[in-house]
Amino acid sequence: MNVKQLPPLFNFEAMEKTAVFSNGLTGQDILSVSQFDKDKLDYIFARAREMREMVERVGGTDLLKGHVLACLFYEPSTRTSSSFIAAMERLGGGVIPITQGVKFSSVSKGETLADTVRTLEQYADVIVLRHPEMGAAKLAADYASVPVINAGDGPGEHPTQALLDLFTIREELGRIDGLKIAMVGDLRYGRTVHSLTKLLLQYNVSLRFVSPEILRLPLNIMNQVIDAGINVRETHDVADVIENADVLYVTRVQKERFSDLSQYEEVKDHYEITPELMQKAKKKMIVMHPLPRVGEIHYSVDHDPRAAYFRQVRNGMFIRMALLAAVLGKA
Repeated sequence: MNVKQLPPLFNFEAMEKTAVFSNGLTGQDILSVSQFDKDKLDYIFARAREMREMVERVGGTDLLKGHVLACLFYEPSTRTSSSFIAAMERLGGGVIPITQGVKFSSVSKGETLADTVRTLEQYADVIVLRHPEMGAAKLAADYASVPVINAGDGPGEHPTQALLDLFTIREELGRIDGLKIAMVGDLRYGRTVHSLTKLLLQYNVSLRFVSPEILRLPLNIMNQVIDAGINVRETHDVADVIENADVLYVTRVQKERFSDLSQYEEVKDHYEITPELMQKAKKKMIVMHPLPRVGEIHYSVDHDPRAAYFRQVRNGMFIRMALLAAVLGKA
């Protein structure tokens, strides 16, 4: 019996043979969201949609066969490390996973970050780094001869999280311009909030920042928001924003950033998103969270179709697939 052979939607074999092209990201370190203008964002989002369709159809490809990713995590991670590993493996590449704590690496013997990345570049084509100190990713990039991707540097930035957050907003609501976006929780130390806020300055949005006084958004970032002409307001009460918010972006209070744990105890349960609170929200809106959560969103909210945080998690893999392909010069 003759079976008609259907043509593939994407010719990944041809893509693999494509020469390095100019996407503005090839060979580049990814350290900050300031590297992304709207053209680059549109490019990454279009590739992420292709990656999602490819994964849903066939599971993976050999686009990055022969390439190796080193995951170097000095802080605990579930989603970021796992999604980078899954992204590389679905693209046919290999992974060096140093994700169970650097105490199992030569760092425990006193090796410097500079020497660690110069060692890993002997084996890998790209390094993903998470580090507790702000500026560590830039330091690593200064020493490494292969691209370094910042997976979070202390209270600094988390650019790939911001990319997947913005992508999620667009995919869920169909647009970014004109939205009212409320960010709730730890805005002082929350690097995801810092990076997403900076990305949103390129759009016509309204921003509402909800936090206890000691966890307010850093002044330098607030000044950038004001200078960009964004409609912005601060408040201590979620009730002030819930009725009008298109996006409620919730973050946990980060115990590991507090030097005085008594301050943490004062604010750790300041906000709780409950089904009762969600009754006051729009029918068409989304609740997001970079996760992990520690009580700030009740599990009973998970069944609400507006709870987008696990869809947000899945989007992270597609964004990181697109970013790895771009950085390594593949279509």
